[in-house]
Amino acid sequence: MNNKDHRAPSDLAISENAASHLSVKTWIRLYACSNLIEHRIQQKLRSQFGITLARFDFLAQLVRSTNGMKMNVLSKKLMVSGGNVTGLTDQLVKEELVLRQDDPNDRRSYVLICTEKGRREFAVMAKAHESWIGEILGDLDTSELKHLHASLDHLRNLLIDANTH
Repeated sequence: MNNKDHRAPSDLAISENAASHLSVKTWIRLYACSNLIEHRIQQKLRSQFGITLARFDFLAQLVRSTNGMKMNVLSKKLMVSGGNVTGLTDQLVKEELVLRQDDPNDRRSYVLICTEKGRREFAVMAKAHESWIGEILGDLDTSELKHLHASLDHLRNLLIDANTH
């Protein structure tokens, strides 16, 4: 108990319990919103481009990487197993959206590179994706979006800090 808090211990327990309950409610709401947005984006990607969100995310990571990316690094960034990355890689290589090259520094590894065709197709999808997110969050005004972004950024940084200690 700090010097500024003059409540009785029983009041503090109630307050801590209420804060803990609010934390759980907030987590559930955040999770529900994330799932609803993800579901909507998945539907739109499937109906307009015939792809999955996993393929979109895969290409997004590679497009951002100018020198390509090792498969194990991509697996970590996407938070999926190496087997999932291998399966997606095989499909995207067949479609000529991705190149798989031997890693010159490690004979056991591959580097994945997005092809020009992959970059062009992703650019079209990314533009639509940005538009869909704008529609989904469109009823929030700019100040609400800024506040939400700042709060989520703060939470993300706290979580990163907690994972590094």
